[in-house]
Amino acid sequence: MASNFKIIFHRNSDNLHLTLVGDFDGTSACELLNALKEKCNGVHRVFINTSRLKEIYPFGQDTFQNNLYLLKPQRIPFEFTGKNATQIAPEGLRFLQGPH
Repeated sequence: MASNFKIIFHRNSDNLHLTLVGDFDGTSACELLNALKEKCNGVHRVFINTSRLKEIYPFGQDTFQNNLYLLKPQRIPFEFTGKNATQIAPEGLRFLQGPH
């Protein structure tokens, strides 16, 4: 894992907010996928803020995008925010624009 990667979690009502911080590599992608599996119980929507990511490695991007389907049975909408949203989110998922 990128030594500076971390995920900041915040939950309000039925929403889970994750802020990704640092560099995003393959191990970071796996950590994010595992965190989503563990923390999504009982939530109706997940917001993933990418604005604090510094570097996004292609292998991390591919690992996340190619394995997010494993969470599909949960049917929870994911919304990606921040300046790196288009790099992290798989094609076809929703992006929110603005100061998130």
